[in-house]
Amino acid sequence: MKRSILVFGLVLMVFGLGTGVSTTSAQPYPSRPIQLIIPGAAGSILDIAGRILGEELGKTLGTQIVPIVKPGAGFTLGTDFVARSKKDGYTLAYTNSPAIVYSRVLNPETVPYDPDKDLEPLGFHLLFPGAIAVQADAPWKNFGELLDFAKKNPNKIRVSTTGVGSTNHFNLEIMESLTGAQFNHIPFKGGEAVITALLGGHVEMTFDAVNKITPHVEAGKMRILLLSAKMRAYPNVPTFVELGYKQDLFSSWFGMYGPAGLPEEVKKVLIPAIEKSIKNPETVEKLERLEFAVRYKSPSEQKRFAAQEYDLAMEVAKKAGLRK
Repeated sequence: MKRSILVFGLVLMVFGLGTGVSTTSAQPYPSRPIQLIIPGAAGSILDIAGRILGEELGKTLGTQIVPIVKPGAGFTLGTDFVARSKKDGYTLAYTNSPAIVYSRVLNPETVPYDPDKDLEPLGFHLLFPGAIAVQADAPWKNFGELLDFAKKNPNKIRVSTTGVGSTNHFNLEIMESLTGAQFNHIPFKGGEAVITALLGGHVEMTFDAVNKITPHVEAGKMRILLLSAKMRAYPNVPTFVELGYKQDLFSSWFGMYGPAGLPEEVKKVLIPAIEKSIKNPETVEKLERLEFAVRYKSPSEQKRFAAQEYDLAMEVAKKAGLRK
């Protein structure tokens, strides 16, 4: 009798525990805070934009988004962390084009994940445009005049960028290919040297992030002639396509990703919430004041965009001798 009671009690315990697990697993997503892995340094532009989006996404989902910076290995360390994380929607990445495209083009052996197989696109967020700038007293008042001079004087115009293999080095190669002009590339190792080289007259032109150039434009020391993406702050400055060329130049870009294989019930909640958060007018205004260009793309468009950029970047890298 006692044994029967004991067995019956154990059955009830097991059933009770099973029921508890079932109830917990059936809780709607999200039921706890979400980690947002940002693979850039604290205070970087990636970190700033990621935190702004994360705050809005938390409001949309009704849960806390916890930003965690995991810099290193050209943005691939934190991105790989997410690719290997549990597929439950509670660890997401706010990552960028170097982690998805350029590290694979230039140093494929250092990238431990395949974005197409290991990561789930969840929404393309924004562009971080680059700009071509000259000194304010330079003789070229627009890009057409500079291009005419460059064609007549091959390699005469020295151009500073943040280094060999940087996004704007790729842009310089594209520009030469499409226009037939030849520039003298002067690569630096990032930082302010790219800008001070122009201010000091050591180069005639710089190709760098627009937010680094804007303060010097406002101070009357520089003039922007071309943008890699259209910006509300510079309505009269053209892009390459606006000048009649078949493609625009590359802009750095940021987007949301999760580990591949997220459950459909998670994606049904997460993807619309990300879209709503990205398109929120107050958030857009805040980011555009920081000179980002918000350009939402759906996950399928995001995947297609990244694949096309990878193919073009590989083509440019081989032509420039950066890849065999």
